[in-house]
Amino acid sequence: MPVAWTIKNSKGHVFSDLVGGSRLEVGRKIMPTRYDAFRLQVSSYSYREVFHRDLENVLAQREWWIVPVKRRARDRRRHNRDQLEFKLN
Repeated sequence: MPVAWTIKNSKGHVFSDLVGGSRLEVGRKIMPTRYDAFRLQVSSYSYREVFHRDLENVLAQREWWIVPVKRRARDRRRHNRDQLEFKLN
């Protein structure tokens, strides 16, 4: 599961200043109108539906996509090397 999400444009450029912990968080950052984060989480389906429709329009106009941030393979190898090993007697 992705840890972070960001925006990628049609030329492949990734916007490092538009990073969030979820697709919803990143979407809220690029919207021209303010959407309440709490209402998006707990409100009825209609509020989220309006948000997603507006978000899709903004993304299509700018030719952007919300994509997961890829971890570097080097980071994963370092993590595995630092992992402790338990030996059973």
